[in-house]
Amino acid sequence: MRLVFSLFKYFPYGGLQRDFYRIAECCARRGHEVHVLTRQWDGTKPESFRIHLLPVKAFSNNGKNRQFYRLAQQKISELKPDLVVGFNKMPGLDVYFAADPCYAAKVDEARKSWLYRMTPRYRHFKEFEQQLFSDNNAHFFVLTDQQANDYQRYYQTAASQFYKLPPGIARDRQAGENAEEVRKNFRKEFGLAERDNLLLLLGSGFRTKGVDRAIDALAALPIELREKTRLFVVGKDNPARYLQQAKQLGINEQVRFFSGRDDIPRFLQGADLLIHPAYSEAAGMVLLEAIVAGLPVLVTDVCGFAYYIDEAGAGVIHKSPFNAQLFTEQLQTMLEDTRQRQQWRENGIGFGRSADIFNLPERASDLIEQFAREKQQ
Repeated sequence: MRLVFSLFKYFPYGGLQRDFYRIAECCARRGHEVHVLTRQWDGTKPESFRIHLLPVKAFSNNGKNRQFYRLAQQKISELKPDLVVGFNKMPGLDVYFAADPCYAAKVDEARKSWLYRMTPRYRHFKEFEQQLFSDNNAHFFVLTDQQANDYQRYYQTAASQFYKLPPGIARDRQAGENAEEVRKNFRKEFGLAERDNLLLLLGSGFRTKGVDRAIDALAALPIELREKTRLFVVGKDNPARYLQQAKQLGINEQVRFFSGRDDIPRFLQGADLLIHPAYSEAAGMVLLEAIVAGLPVLVTDVCGFAYYIDEAGAGVIHKSPFNAQLFTEQLQTMLEDTRQRQQWRENGIGFGRSADIFNLPERASDLIEQFAREKQQ
């Protein structure tokens, strides 16, 4: 089959991008001809599929999206694929992988004013989402039930159009037999004593992931605990404003930023706690990665995968609405209770050995093949 995958931009360390890459590669391994339409590709270009860079020249994000859509439609007409799979919202897709939450629900939950709803940005995102989810012939991959519920509530999309995929985390995130050695070497490399606490925050898009909340919480810890605690933030974004925030709070020596990396399993073993105070998160694959690595988690309940923390017994969920003082108190308790952290670690590792959370690419590829066959009939 000839398959077209569409996404606005690719970089190696985004959650959406990783899911796209693994699904596209799985389809290519099965012998399908895979074409990728994108306006930007950062990183190595694989030989297993063909990448088409579309020359988008608009300035605003909504302008770029509209121009990309028009160029993508032209390229799709030329390629005549059996199926079009999109990872960003735009009309005309056969399959949409819902990595992002429902925009209409997000706007309502944030109580945006009528003035915001008059902006070109709002009109664009609402229009593209509405056209996509009003298409009776489209199929939608979701990672949580909440995603499907939101889209059905706002657009009356049929329940039969939604397909819930397993999370599909990489197996190298699981704690291996050499976990203690990995931890020891990692902490030695970064100058961490055994008594030191390391908080880890993983994710591109620092504002959405709540990096500001993490820095505030670290600064608000009791002085003795704060002085032996550090925060590592790993992801693709500009850290300047957060470094300034840390400096103003007097903890800039304890906060360090890293761009996307390929050695995340080392960070998961070297840290003492994953902190994820996100403002919005459709799923949150990193939560499961931490669980199976044995790294306890402190997360806000807005994350789609937050319920796995309770299911695995691997940490604490901060309930909405966000309360900075309570979040800091929860962080303090988790850092001080080493016995409970060890129990959370054991629970998470055990969960990873039995849960069905690894085969997203295979399941998605099965469905893509099924939809392509049905479309040919």
